[in-house]
Amino acid sequence: MRKYVLVSYDISDQKRWRKVFKTMKGYGEHVQYSVFICQLTELQEAELKSKLDEVLHHQQDQVMFVHIGPVTSNQLDKKISTIGREYLPRDLTKLIY
Repeated sequence: MRKYVLVSYDISDQKRWRKVFKTMKGYGEHVQYSVFICQLTELQEAELKSKLDEVLHHQQDQVMFVHIGPVTSNQLDKKISTIGREYLPRDLTKLIY
């Protein structure tokens, strides 16, 4: 079963930041500077964490995974609110993992 996962990262080195960004692009929707919303199975989340683990400097960088809940129709709309520009979710099922 897929679940929504918000992934946010704070990477201290620009070169590592770019590597993390490129890795994340294959797993979710880029919604803000260092924030992605992903639809992941447990296996995909483990794979993503493994790839990120290889890039990070563990004393300086941080990647945070926030589990929002299972992927169901319109559920994300109910969990995300914004001030300013409205968040319009993409169909993440079309991403190739």
